[in-house]
Amino acid sequence: MRGSLEVVTGSMFSGKTHELIRRLRLCTIAKKKVQVFKSYKDDRYLSEALVSHDGFKLPSQAIRSSVEILELLRSDCQVVGIDEAQFFDSDIVAVCETLAKRGLRVIVAGLDLDYRGEPFEIMAEFLARSENVTKNLAICTVCGEDAHYSQRLNASLGERVLVGAADLYEARCRNCFKPPVTEESTVDLEATSSVP
Repeated sequence: MRGSLEVVTGSMFSGKTHELIRRLRLCTIAKKKVQVFKSYKDDRYLSEALVSHDGFKLPSQAIRSSVEILELLRSDCQVVGIDEAQFFDSDIVAVCETLAKRGLRVIVAGLDLDYRGEPFEIMAEFLARSENVTKNLAICTVCGEDAHYSQRLNASLGERVLVGAADLYEARCRNCFKPPVTEESTVDLEATSSVP
């Protein structure tokens, strides 16, 4: 079997987990041996299952370190699914590359941008290394256009990762997205304001 790495990305509420679950279910229908992992940080719904915002579920293992995937991997596993990849340590990319080189199909889902509209470095690395990238769009909660930003609804500027759902985030388009204002972003805007 030829290994591969594929990525499903996009903003909050764009259906990333739903798509990951759909692909993994198709693998089980095709009689492939599947293992599913997620970060222990994702405690929004069930600790022992992937759960999409629209209620689809699939059993999974919550882990603290990406190296645990290699330790917990069964010898007969053919397909590995990983949700919320942006929550993992930086070794997650090397772990997935190792699995793909061993001949496994690896499907990774995660946010590409944080609440400031800045790329998650891990996801940027995955996007560059994968054979197949799917970028899902959500619907902007303000104007109804296609959305690819995750608008944080509170002012927790210090925490890059704040796990939540509709209670903390909304999907927004480019025009409706309002990144947090910091001294850094003010300086950046002043530096580019002379650009025509």
